[in-house]
Amino acid sequence: MREDMETRRRDLTPDLFGALKIDETEGERLAGPPVGFWKDSWLRLKQNRGALISLGVILLLFVMAFVLGPLLSQYGPFAQDLTRRYQGPSAEFWFGTDEFGRDMWSRVWAGTRVSLYIAFLAAFLDIAVGVTYGAVSGFLGGRVDDVMQRIIEVLVGIPSLVVAILAMVVFEPGIITISIAIGLTGWVYMARIVRGRMLQLKEQEFALASRSLGASNFRLVWKHLIPNSLGPIIINLMFTIPSAIFAEAFLSFIGLGIQVPEASLGSLINEGAGEIKFHPYLLWIPSAVFCLIMICFNLLGDGLRDAFDPKMRK
Repeated sequence: MREDMETRRRDLTPDLFGALKIDETEGERLAGPPVGFWKDSWLRLKQNRGALISLGVILLLFVMAFVLGPLLSQYGPFAQDLTRRYQGPSAEFWFGTDEFGRDMWSRVWAGTRVSLYIAFLAAFLDIAVGVTYGAVSGFLGGRVDDVMQRIIEVLVGIPSLVVAILAMVVFEPGIITISIAIGLTGWVYMARIVRGRMLQLKEQEFALASRSLGASNFRLVWKHLIPNSLGPIIINLMFTIPSAIFAEAFLSFIGLGIQVPEASLGSLINEGAGEIKFHPYLLWIPSAVFCLIMICFNLLGDGLRDAFDPKMRK
């Protein structure tokens, strides 16, 4: 055995060994092209059929509410004609008419447009106030953070709908007023999320490197820390929009929101609730649109959460 091993060793001469030629392009082909955070998130989102279908439905509802809906009807949302009151869905009136003979097709899409306006205005306030407040609180820390968080705890202890109702009682109802009333306390959850991200990111290596290179606090927050927090911000925003739509519908349903003859999904549902026994289509159609918006935004929010943070996927 030893003699055989000795013979094999003698057969291994240096000329049998050499440097292996490495093809760099072959390594890149095996590794695949580099994928950034946003592209990688989009690839994961495309694998979620529920989120993609929800995104498509949301885009369709936007197109119907802002573009096609008003164009496909010859009757405006406020045109009254008592001779055609309470007509059921037909070829002329696709969603029927109400007690004043107004075309429900036009009114449903006008109400959807108003509800989306209010939701996105409230979401804008959520981002503008919540992100700024949370970034300042988390970045400065210390006593400033303690004081700012005690203020948030007080606001969280007050039911948001109670604050919105009080605001609607004091001020004149309208799109801007409802948006402000909904956004008065809605921003606190965004502020908490951004604060947590600031506390997590401000001590990491890239933040310390930016600070060592002379970056100001403002630049460090808005050019480095906030962009690295966009994932949680977008996810929270997707859940804020349906919450704002629900709050607007609730206020309109109890008569404190959009006033007649203006229309929103909440006011249309309120009007249809009184006619459910004899004319149920006045309730079911706006309710179906309202539920569709709520479900799609929540499914899209779940899909974005899984796409931005795969560890959260169950």
